[in-house]
Formats: sequence, structure tokens, C-alpha cells
Amino acid sequence: MARVPYADESDVPDEYEDLLQSSLQGKPMHVYESIGNNPEVLAGLRSFFGSLWTDSGLTDRERELVILAVAAEVRNRYEWHQHVNIARDVGIDDADIAAVGRSDHASLDDDEAALLDYALAVARDEVDGVAHDEIAARYDDDAIVGIAAIAGAYGALGQMIDAFDLELEDGTSFHGWDPR
Repeated sequence: MARVPYADESDVPDEYEDLLQSSLQGKPMHVYESIGNNPEVLAGLRSFFGSLWTDSGLTDRERELVILAVAAEVRNRYEWHQHVNIARDVGIDDADIAAVGRSDHASLDDDEAALLDYALAVARDEVDGVAHDEIAARYDDDAIVGIAAIAGAYGALGQMIDAFDLELEDGTSFHGWDPR
């Protein structure tokens, strides 16, 4: 059982009710319901994460690869599970998803492998001059900021999910680190 209650629409002011639901799935999500215990924080996080999705300078595929890599690195089952579904929706096949889950970037092209190496360096707090130069040779400064922001933000979100001990939504079961 989660360590904080899942807020529902009756627990939040009217202007925050829609923030409890996934904008992709149109249904309540435990991650939002837990953060909904502080509606103002939920609103700020939803705005911030929305900006990461739309303004990061990455394609949908690149964004989801970064999120999956970070979720796998921190072994966050909830975050991984949610983003396996999103990754599939943006065209990432299960073989690539499984490879990211194993931190095996050999099946990805050189740019995507460099992207994930950099994202993992951010998540591990190990970005050095070599890591920066490698990503800077492939991405512009706008995208580098986006990559670091996504990696850092989803690592932090994973920490919140772990702190709250969130369960997957009812009726779902974990895809596994290899969803094939």
C-alpha cells in the first residue's frame, strides 16, 4: 500500500481535478494522485514535465529512450512500466526497450547510444568533459539542456515514486525489464 493516500477529485480544488489524470490515457494515475496531496506542487510538476515533453529539443523516440534508461538505472518499476507503454506508442519496439532495460546500447545507432550514455552520466552524477564533448558533437546546446533536464527530472520523480511506495494502477501488471 502506498505511503501517502491517493487523492481523488473530491480531495483537490476544482481547478486541479484534471491534473490527477493522465493526459495520454485520460484516467487517474497513482503518481498524480499521490502528488495531488499537494495540488500546487502537482500543478507545478505537471507544467514542468509538460515542458520537458514539448520543449526538450528531442524527438518523442529520443525522449522516451532517455526516460526508460533513467528508470532502468534507478530500477523504478512504476516509471519503467508507464514509459514502456508510451515508448511503444511512439514506435519503439520491444527489442530496443529490452536493450535499454539491460543498459545494452549496441542495437541502437551511434547517436542514440551517445544520448543514453550522456543521460545515464547525468543520472549517476558522472558528467565530465569527455561525456559533454561526446554529446556536444551530436546535439546542440538546446537539446543538451533538454537531455540533462529529462534525465534529472525523471530520476527525481523516481525518487518520489519510491518514497511514496506507489503501486501500479489496478488491472495492470509489471511488463518486466524485458517486455518481450
